[in-house]
Amino acid sequence: MEPDTTVNGSYTLYDIHPCFELDNTTYSITSQPSIICVLVYMFLSLLSVATICGNLLVIISIIYFKQLHTPTNYLILSLAVADMLVGVLVFPLSMIYTINSCLYHEDVFCKVRDCFDVALSTSSILNLCCISIDRYYAICHPLTYKSTVTVNVVRIMILVIWSIAALIGIGITVGGFSQGTCEEMCSVDVVLSNIMGPILAFYFPAIIMLCIYVKIFLVAQKQAISIQRTKSGVTASKMEKKATKTLAIVMGIFLLCMTPYFICVVFQPLASDPPSFSLIEALNWLTLSNSMLNPFIYAFFYSWFRSACSMIISGKIFQGDFTNTRLF
Repeated sequence: MEPDTTVNGSYTLYDIHPCFELDNTTYSITSQPSIICVLVYMFLSLLSVATICGNLLVIISIIYFKQLHTPTNYLILSLAVADMLVGVLVFPLSMIYTINSCLYHEDVFCKVRDCFDVALSTSSILNLCCISIDRYYAICHPLTYKSTVTVNVVRIMILVIWSIAALIGIGITVGGFSQGTCEEMCSVDVVLSNIMGPILAFYFPAIIMLCIYVKIFLVAQKQAISIQRTKSGVTASKMEKKATKTLAIVMGIFLLCMTPYFICVVFQPLASDPPSFSLIEALNWLTLSNSMLNPFIYAFFYSWFRSACSMIISGKIFQGDFTNTRLF
C-alpha cells in the first residue's frame, strides 16, 4: 500500500494511524501526536479500566458468595477471567504496539500480543459454547440436569477450554497468523493459519452454539404449550429460562462483535483489493470491546449481580462474613 503524502522524503500516514509516521520504510511515533491520537488512547485506556473492573466484580461475586457456586456460574466465572485478562494483557499490549506497526514488523512482541489475543478470544467463545451446552441440559433435560452437569464436570470442561485455547493461540501465532495483507505471495502456512485457525477457534463453536440455542428455543416453546407445572415448577422454569435468555444475549453480542473481524481475517489474504489497515484495527478493537460488555448485561438482567456489586463496592463484605447471604 503506497502512502498518500510525502514530506521531505518522509511518509506521513495519518490516514493509517494518527500516532505513526513512516520514515525510510520504518515506523516511528510522531513527536507531536494529534488530538485524535490522544483522544483515542484516552478512550481505550478507559475501556481497559472498565473491562478489568467490571469483570473483576463478576469474579469476586461468584467466588465470595456461596449461593453463586453453581455449575453455570463457574462457567460464567471462567468467561469473566478471560475477559478480564483481555483488559489486563491485550488492551495495553495493543495500545503500546498497535496493529498497524505489527503489520510491518512482526517481531517477538507482536507474536506475544497476537498469542494472548487469539488464546483469550478462543477461550471466550469456548466458554460460551460450554455455557450453551449447560443451558441445553437445564432446559431440555431438567430431570437429569443436576446429575449430569456437576461441578466436577464443569471443572473438567474449564480445563479443556483453557488447554485448547492455549494450543490454538500458540499454534496460530507460530504458524504465521497475519492480520495484515500479503504483499507478494502468501505462504501456505499463513493462508492455512488465517483460514483454519478462525474456523476452529470461532466458526465451528459459533455454529454449535447457534444450533443448541435454536433447539433450546423449540423445546421451550413446546414446554410452554404442553406441560402443566406446579407453582414451584413454574418458578424454577422461569428462572432457568431467564438465565438462558440472558446468556443467549451474551452470546449474540459476542457474535456481533467478533463476526466482522473473523470474516475479514479469513478473506483478506486472498483478496485482490485487501481492506485498509484502519479497518482491520477498528474491527480488532470491536472484538476486544466485547470483553467489557458482559458485566453490563449481567447488571441489567441479574438481580443477584446488582446485589453482589452493591455489597462489594460499598465495602460491606469486609465488615463481616456475608458469604451465605441470599442474593435472590
